[in-house]
Amino acid sequence: MEQIVSNGIIDSYFNKLKQYLSVDVAIVGGGPSGLVASYYLAKNNYKVAVYERKLAPGGGMWGGAMMFNEIVVQRAALHILDELSIKYREFENDFYVIDSVHAASALIYNATKAGVKIFNCTSVEDVVFLDNKVCGIVLNWAPVVRERLEVDPLVIMAKAVVDSTGHDCAVAHTLERKNNITLNTETGKVIGERSLSINEGENSTIDNTKEIYPGLFVTGMAANGVSGSFRMGPIFGGMILSGKKVADLIINKINKD
Repeated sequence: MEQIVSNGIIDSYFNKLKQYLSVDVAIVGGGPSGLVASYYLAKNNYKVAVYERKLAPGGGMWGGAMMFNEIVVQRAALHILDELSIKYREFENDFYVIDSVHAASALIYNATKAGVKIFNCTSVEDVVFLDNKVCGIVLNWAPVVRERLEVDPLVIMAKAVVDSTGHDCAVAHTLERKNNITLNTETGKVIGERSLSINEGENSTIDNTKEIYPGLFVTGMAANGVSGSFRMGPIFGGMILSGKKVADLIINKINKD
């Protein structure tokens, strides 16, 4: 019995890993915008994998605000919540509250049901850079990166890579630092996130969702961090809409190519 259990897990995982050594879209970071993007891409029959360094995907959504596990969304994002069967309640002037655990769980469920493969406990330490284009990710185990162990990574090839790493903008920072390139921002560099301004942050999250270098897209808080805009706190409409926008941008880009 013990060997059967271990064999089942090992065979299944490595079969999944081998099948996803090449993907249409590699999404780095399993927060709300990354999960929404993955859902819409998989729904449109793209091969998508999400790489999340923590044990559980969902990003900052789980904890709500200061561990009060409620979040807020505005009316503009409700059509996406309805599609994903996420329950909400209006409380004031077109603002709605949602149980954050319910919301995070629903995003994960819908993404995986659509066909997304989530590789948790993994860390993207670099990108594949060929012909002045981002063509994939360089992957290792999150504990290996955290403990700074000298263990070489594996490579996942992708037609598009999404930086959905939140405030850190980790993929964009790595790409810029290592390759002396100019990004699609006002300064050509990762500008860095500004302080909290909810209305500004919500609007700019969607505006800043874009391709910042051939093959590399940004979404959610990474989009604002790269372009030097504001954080917004525990309101998630912009994050959700940003995920949908980046999926649409990638679909259009892949279809043109």
